[in-house]
Amino acid sequence: MTEAVLTYRAASTAAIGAVEIDLLLSASSPDPSLFFDGFLLHAEQAAVALLQLAKVARTRFYLPPSMVAARIAAADPVVTASADRLRFESFSLCCGVAARFDALSGGLDRPPASNGTTNVDLNPPVRDLLADVRGDEPLHLAVGTNVTVTTMTASVVEHRVPLSTRWVRGFAEAQASSAALARRFTVPAGQARRFVRGLPATSGSRSVLYVIQGRDGLRLTATSQAGSVPLGGANRLRTIEPLLGYADSLTVYGPATPGSGVSSWQVDLPDGRFVLTLSPNSMRGFSGEGGLLFDLADDQAADDALVLSTLLDFTPVIDPTRIARLAGLDVGRIRPALAHLAAAGRVGYDAAEGAYFTRALPWDRTLLETMHPRLADARALVHQGAVTVSGDRATVTSAGNVYVLRRSGDSWICSCPWHGQHGGSRGPCKHVLAVSLLASDLEGRDGRR
Repeated sequence: MTEAVLTYRAASTAAIGAVEIDLLLSASSPDPSLFFDGFLLHAEQAAVALLQLAKVARTRFYLPPSMVAARIAAADPVVTASADRLRFESFSLCCGVAARFDALSGGLDRPPASNGTTNVDLNPPVRDLLADVRGDEPLHLAVGTNVTVTTMTASVVEHRVPLSTRWVRGFAEAQASSAALARRFTVPAGQARRFVRGLPATSGSRSVLYVIQGRDGLRLTATSQAGSVPLGGANRLRTIEPLLGYADSLTVYGPATPGSGVSSWQVDLPDGRFVLTLSPNSMRGFSGEGGLLFDLADDQAADDALVLSTLLDFTPVIDPTRIARLAGLDVGRIRPALAHLAAAGRVGYDAAEGAYFTRALPWDRTLLETMHPRLADARALVHQGAVTVSGDRATVTSAGNVYVLRRSGDSWICSCPWHGQHGGSRGPCKHVLAVSLLASDLEGRDGRR
């Protein structure tokens, strides 16, 4: 468990004025400048989106029967201001649901005043006022630390939020999972509303249904079909229902290759998007997916990530070709480097743009490897000399057992129970990682001779 201390100069406030609603979201950033000070042009829509974002942050969608709910405070949502948009993000307490609201340029009366990422305090009084926003009444939004509003107190507000490494790892892993999705279908808002309203209010923690597009809209099936999208813990998708009344359409993203059960549901709003990304089922959080492990084990990618981090400058849409040219790198080395940055909270992924975007979450990036025990164990096995590689076969001695691995195409198949249960659907086991690390080290030595 790690503890994030979010310090606000004052609590966020909301007030109803003579002609407008004034919303000040106090930020935890040490930078005293304003990120944004203007109007949200779709007030009611934006208010509902922020409320659902806060709801996700406060919700544990799954609690094991044997576990007593830990009293862990919800992590405040984060907002990233960049160029022409604001992106608000949150992550559930159970680590299985990621939510993002993008207020795009057409939904803002002016561009952000500066670039940056910070946590914002969506406290109960602010949520109460947002729930009363109606129609197109003006909604003034200020995100920063140096604004004085007549209703503000002068005290400093600190939120001490205990964050498990599972939560931190899961937030980053959700970006890698999103990057592996492909657009499947888009349906009108009316069809989307009928579909979501028909979802079960509860569902089995392990249950996975599949969604297909028929002539009359979306429907559920019990088995996977060509072009279908997995939907684990279908009741979690009901989170988007309050937003569908403002939507133009719903765009659905599913796995680009078989094996992953992750799905992403994008509510297409006037001048905005609300995106809900779901783990394979309610009891399976993003933290255990392991999609970043090969890239984190790549020392070259780690070095490339350091180069990229100096060039991003809160780019709202990262163009791999452009950034490769600026960095003097081959474009093929950009994706692994971006995966490194995603694990460190430096970038997120936007499926609508088909690209990463820059942000900077406030956690200690020096803890990156310690948050991934499989990678730490794999490095230890290599250091202990427990790994041998001979052509297309390898062995790893671990905890008194000898595991045999064989190469299949570009990947390794391990004889361990973990690999037998999950295959490659949740990233590599520690033995496959160890073999990959040793093989990479041997190739490096050969290249230096």
